[in-house]
Amino acid sequence: MFAYALRRMLWAIPTVLAVITVCYLLLHLTPGGPFDAERKLSSAVMQNLNAKYHLDEPLWRQYLRYLGALLHGDLGPSFRYSDWTVNDLVRKALPVSLGIGGISVPIALALGVGLGTLAAVRRDSVIDHGVMVFGNIGNVVPSFVLGPVLVWVFAILLHTASGHGWLPAGGWGDGAWQYRVLPVALLTLINMATIARVMRGSMIEVLAGNFIRTARAKGLSTRTIVFRHAMKPALMPVVSLLGSVCISSITAAIVTESVFALPGLGQLVVNGAINRDYTLVLGLVVLTTVVAVLFNLLVDLAYAWLDPRIRY
Repeated sequence: MFAYALRRMLWAIPTVLAVITVCYLLLHLTPGGPFDAERKLSSAVMQNLNAKYHLDEPLWRQYLRYLGALLHGDLGPSFRYSDWTVNDLVRKALPVSLGIGGISVPIALALGVGLGTLAAVRRDSVIDHGVMVFGNIGNVVPSFVLGPVLVWVFAILLHTASGHGWLPAGGWGDGAWQYRVLPVALLTLINMATIARVMRGSMIEVLAGNFIRTARAKGLSTRTIVFRHAMKPALMPVVSLLGSVCISSITAAIVTESVFALPGLGQLVVNGAINRDYTLVLGLVVLTTVVAVLFNLLVDLAYAWLDPRIRY
């Protein structure tokens, strides 16, 4: 197992390098620059800025300089936020994204697995149809529609005795729980709908297996069959899905953070792309790639725990 994990981590190095290279080239080939503005700067000022950030050097030299800094853990300076480095911006925004995605993923996993299992056990019942309707709505209705609906209901329509909405419509509020409820609820509903549908289909397939028929023939209760014999193999597709769910919830919740005006990584991605902030976008790409590789490795290792037949 350790040798497999080590090989995967070594293979992650060329993967990250390839992603950085492609993103680096695309950013520099895109028309426009980080210092383009409505009021054109003088040629002397532009020369000084390009010299300060080494933009006057050949592209290959800039690329090698960036890789050298990256090896030391330095994501570089931000072109648009002159008083901040990319490390500082990520360090400030990451707790916000983790505070939303890190809470929503476990809740969505627990509720999604529970609803999917219940729907599979009570197949073709009212509960099953309700779970399927909820799953379809959660997958069809986009987050930029569902988010404003939650704001309209809980921040505008419903009021407390003092006349304020039940929950804030947006903002972070120094991380107070009231400001986290709606963003967490939005991500939870979307992820829970997907997990419930996948879990339902997987559990139905497992319950139709021969070893489940044998367990029923031995007189085991439905609860024992589901939780002791069927749960682990049924979780395999959910574990496969969990990697992408974690990545999107923590590092790519652009729509959610835009709807609720959260100062997280999603806002940094949007601002960096609009402002042609090369180092900021590249830093977020590196972070996203590393997180994706890590979660995919954890998913593969979880397979061996869920299915004893898998050996690395």
